[in-house]
Amino acid sequence: MTVTQVGDGKYLVDREGRNEIIYVAGPATDRWIFWNGRIFRSRQRGDADGDRIAGPDKVRPTSVRAAAQSLTAPMPSRVSKILVQTGSAVKKGATLIVLEAMKMELPVRALADATVVTVHCREGELVQADAVLIDLT
Repeated sequence: MTVTQVGDGKYLVDREGRNEIIYVAGPATDRWIFWNGRIFRSRQRGDADGDRIAGPDKVRPTSVRAAAQSLTAPMPSRVSKILVQTGSAVKKGATLIVLEAMKMELPVRALADATVVTVHCREGELVQADAVLIDLT
């Protein structure tokens, strides 16, 4: 595997002849990684909230940290599009909301088949990191 930085926070990963772009944001102690429509978070040991991860080689989806079926904002961003409403049935991998941050569109996808219980934001709204956007059951 070969990783080449191609821009500020933008990396080209060549793995077995397949090229993919990965975006990385945040300080070294709290990295956000955007890959293939999924969002991962990496923290260094000793974070105040008790959520400990050993480093950037041990990343996991951010939704694990949130409530059982809550989707949260990965970073401060603007809600660009909301594609679901309360009561909507969604399939795993479906884009539920699109955020805009650092001149990038960030799709937030369902991690499993579910039903939308509550939408906590509206289009055009600015949201902070870790703000709950959508609750699912």
